[in-house]
Amino acid sequence: MLDKFGIAQVIARELQDGYYVNLGIGIPTLVANYIPDGIEVVLQSENGLLGMGPFPFEGEEDADLINAGKQTITKLPGSAIFDSATSFGMIRAGKVDLTVLGAMEVSDTGDIANWKIPGKMVKGMGGAMDLVASAKNIIVAMQHTNKKGESKLLSECSLPITGLQCVKKVVTELGVFEITERGFELKEIAPEVTVDEIRSKTQGRLVIEGNIPVLELA
Repeated sequence: MLDKFGIAQVIARELQDGYYVNLGIGIPTLVANYIPDGIEVVLQSENGLLGMGPFPFEGEEDADLINAGKQTITKLPGSAIFDSATSFGMIRAGKVDLTVLGAMEVSDTGDIANWKIPGKMVKGMGGAMDLVASAKNIIVAMQHTNKKGESKLLSECSLPITGLQCVKKVVTELGVFEITERGFELKEIAPEVTVDEIRSKTQGRLVIEGNIPVLELA
């Protein structure tokens, strides 16, 4: 089974040289610490930063330098800081190659719900709706079940929708799933996880074919 750092490592394998990437709040932010050697990507934060680096070491934080989730970050040489309007202009113009988001629910057709639970206070949509409407590729990093043990990989989202048919891949603590017209296709399985466990925890359409490779992390 993967922890949150393992999920981030798996997603980091999707990064390609020259990509512009937006990392959402939560597990997605950890991807910044696992960029593979030999490639260069530019991390974009919707609050107005292009060229975001990894998290700072303890004692080296700059309270004025934060990402969209208000976490302290670093910036790389050549980075740029600008207003949110410019940042969202980049997003809406389709300049982001890959967006990694957390989610409360994902459907087997690629719908995502990640911004609101009815009855609970929420500060606002943030950049989620713009990102899912504009990014070329969207990967979700999340836990497979909620706190009640209920599946978050569903046939249909029950929470308010952020975007329709936009998610391409989901990585959870149990494995890697591509979303196709057939549903959640299991591509890789996490260590010490069984196919039966995945079946029992996936409410949406699940496709398991052949010998599924076990994830290997460095």
